[in-house]
Amino acid sequence: MTEIVDISAYLPENRQAPGRLSVVPLELVSRAPNELVLPELTVRDERQLALLDGGAGDLMADPAGGGGPGAGDDRVRAAWLFGLTNVAFHGQRMLRTVADLLGHPLPHLLIRIGTHESERRWGGGHYRVAAQSYDPAEPGHALPTGEVHLGGGSSFVPTAPDGDRYFAAPAHNLAIIYHEIGHHVSRHTADFRFNRLRPAAAQTNKKIPLDEGTSDILAAILLDTPDIYGWHRAGIPTWDRRRRALNPRWTMADFAGGSTDPHADGMVWASACWSAREQVAAAGYSRSRFDRMLLRGLELSFEISAPVRLSVPGEPEETDERTAKALKERRYLAGLLEAMLRADPELTNPVLAGMAAHGIRPGATNAALRRAARAADVAL
Repeated sequence: MTEIVDISAYLPENRQAPGRLSVVPLELVSRAPNELVLPELTVRDERQLALLDGGAGDLMADPAGGGGPGAGDDRVRAAWLFGLTNVAFHGQRMLRTVADLLGHPLPHLLIRIGTHESERRWGGGHYRVAAQSYDPAEPGHALPTGEVHLGGGSSFVPTAPDGDRYFAAPAHNLAIIYHEIGHHVSRHTADFRFNRLRPAAAQTNKKIPLDEGTSDILAAILLDTPDIYGWHRAGIPTWDRRRRALNPRWTMADFAGGSTDPHADGMVWASACWSAREQVAAAGYSRSRFDRMLLRGLELSFEISAPVRLSVPGEPEETDERTAKALKERRYLAGLLEAMLRADPELTNPVLAGMAAHGIRPGATNAALRRAARAADVAL
């Protein structure tokens, strides 16, 4: 049995602010003092403060400027409760959108707010599966299908010219919420690191640029803007990679490869997807047609490239030549593009046009695309 309840959340409008504060419906399975269980996901605040008395309290809360140091107990509690409901609404919205486009739901997701608080103040988020290395699971958390961890916040963001401040709690930040859930989408579609072929408790949390870039384009789609981090990074110019804006034309000439931060290289893929999506719209198709093509392409890319099994299950880096080759090819932007074209051949021309503007075409390695793009820049 589920119930429909009214909650407080931000709607993704005005990306120079957290959003428009709204009352929205939520389909709920159950609630506890620090937890909301929905059909698609569970959201839990890990900090030691009961947000819902007996699990039956009011779900309407004021954002209270994000809470934060010096806010006072009542405002902190209100901000934490708002974070719980805000994450629940946007998690349900994103997972239902993806399920509608794919034609099937993804595995249940757990989102934990206020994690790692004993280690440091943390203003970010990440997606984790059960791994033997690279940020392993905490005791008692098996992460069988993946978890999103959101920090409690670490700093304030100026939100108006008059100097008003907002504590940058990740649970209040739609861009962070959507980006991290995007990793759950990739894990259960493309599965770039072949985690489903590994033992359940010996997966890997390493991300590649396609994973990070896909999370950024999914966030942009849900927010309906290429400037997904425009609120809390408004002081950073759009041409600066730290802004992670997709509207500058990031191309393969900007692609570094190797051990570079995958977020930076992922911007090339996300920026190209945004251009391709706009080309699809200009050609008279709906943008959701591109969204479906992208998601189905993610699924097809796994079906096309996955080995029968990993030769050395559970090891962080496989040594078998066939497995190593398959994992290397999973990094190719052209490979995912080819899978997308197979998913919806009718969109081939506008998608290729959008991708070409960023130096991406089928049938080439990342290194080859980068050389061609940099040569073209020199020629200009």
